[in-house]
Amino acid sequence: MRPLLRRLVNGVGGLRGRLVTAFVLVALISAVTSTALAYREARTSVLDRAQTSALQDFRSRVGDVAAETDVPPDRDSLTRFAGEVSTRLQSAVVVARYRNLEVTSDRLADRTRISSGLRSTVRSTNRLAFQRVAAQGEPWLVIGTPVTFAENGLSSGVEVFTIMSLADEQADTEALLSTVRAGVVPVVGLAVLLALAAAGTVLRPVRKLGLATRDLAHGELGARVAVKGRDELSRLARTFNETAAALQSSVAELRDQEAKAKRFVADVSHELRTPLAAMTIVSSVLDEDAERLPPDTTQAARAVSAETAKLARLVDDLIEISRFDAGGAALNLGDTDVGETVRATLAVRGWTDTVRAELPPGLRARIDRRRIDVVVANLVGNALRHGAPPVAVVLAATADGLTVEVSDHGPGLPPEVRRQVFDRFYKADTARTRSEGSGLGMAIALENARLHGGTLEVGDRPGGGALFTLWLPTHPAEDAE
Repeated sequence: MRPLLRRLVNGVGGLRGRLVTAFVLVALISAVTSTALAYREARTSVLDRAQTSALQDFRSRVGDVAAETDVPPDRDSLTRFAGEVSTRLQSAVVVARYRNLEVTSDRLADRTRISSGLRSTVRSTNRLAFQRVAAQGEPWLVIGTPVTFAENGLSSGVEVFTIMSLADEQADTEALLSTVRAGVVPVVGLAVLLALAAAGTVLRPVRKLGLATRDLAHGELGARVAVKGRDELSRLARTFNETAAALQSSVAELRDQEAKAKRFVADVSHELRTPLAAMTIVSSVLDEDAERLPPDTTQAARAVSAETAKLARLVDDLIEISRFDAGGAALNLGDTDVGETVRATLAVRGWTDTVRAELPPGLRARIDRRRIDVVVANLVGNALRHGAPPVAVVLAATADGLTVEVSDHGPGLPPEVRRQVFDRFYKADTARTRSEGSGLGMAIALENARLHGGTLEVGDRPGGGALFTLWLPTHPAEDAE
């Protein structure tokens, strides 16, 4: 249910959902507006027609009955007059008034529906007037007219009012409104179907473009989309194809240049190895006989020997890096006591009395001893050269592997140095371009950690100083294969 709900939420919030929502809102607003206008026009038409008919009928009935009524009337004649008009109007309530005398055809009728304004209008204008009022939730039409003498048009003093219900007309308009409102549902449903169809037409090329973009992001540089038509989406697809083609060409060129550079480094390193071997032998002989040579020659011989050793280490490091780049580096795994391996690394290099080591016995893992020796030697050597004593090496077990932490009490590494410390040929102190290291040691250490399926991270030691953490799985991924 959760994946379905998630897709539903994403669909509502996505482009398809927004398009469908826009279509439905437009259709709904149009339908509601049309319904409101139709209701208003129908209501006005029905009421106007009923009102016109009522006015004409009332005027005619009053004229007919007034011709048979004596003026000035008494209460009985005025009552008969109101009753006759009411009978001819088919049960409408009629109120007749002559000066202070007022009678009604229905004693229970509510005369308050005849407003004082309407009475005043009839009296002052001496002509028919009407007013629509609402009472007890129902609409009513109130009409008033003076009774005039036919010969001269003068008022007889008699005023006649009728109160007519418009409930039937209101029911007709409400029935019409219900009919129109019922038509909104299928209109909105049709709008949803049209919106889905339109959204599918618009979003299909967008979806294909999204899939092609995802393939491109995953490294499939040959991903392209079909271009159809001449609209904005086709222009977007054409631009994507052009961009992808340019990117593929650039990446191919960069990869070719990278491969050439790696081959160049590997070839140069191997070519230098033979003459360097001879130079190393000669420099060793000169170094042994340096004490018997003149002082200037002794100094030169020892300088040549030291630089030859540095060059030999650089060539070895370059060859090692080229193996990693070519994917030719392999592990020679064996079940090993990691504590003994680290202890041997410190002993061989004469660091046993310089470095504080916490190496509990019995922590074993399948590792390549030579490569772990290289990693630990690089970390401890850097701590001794660039940090401050005491330097500590701590071995510990984790839930799924082992960690080797190398820390010092120096100033630590600034953030910009931490970001680049594993880069090739990077040296934190750019002024020391002739330092002992080649600038490849940390890069090689990181590659060796990754080759084991582990990690190598740098941080700050609590209390100050740099902290490098090597994590090794108990069983490398190569074992699982």
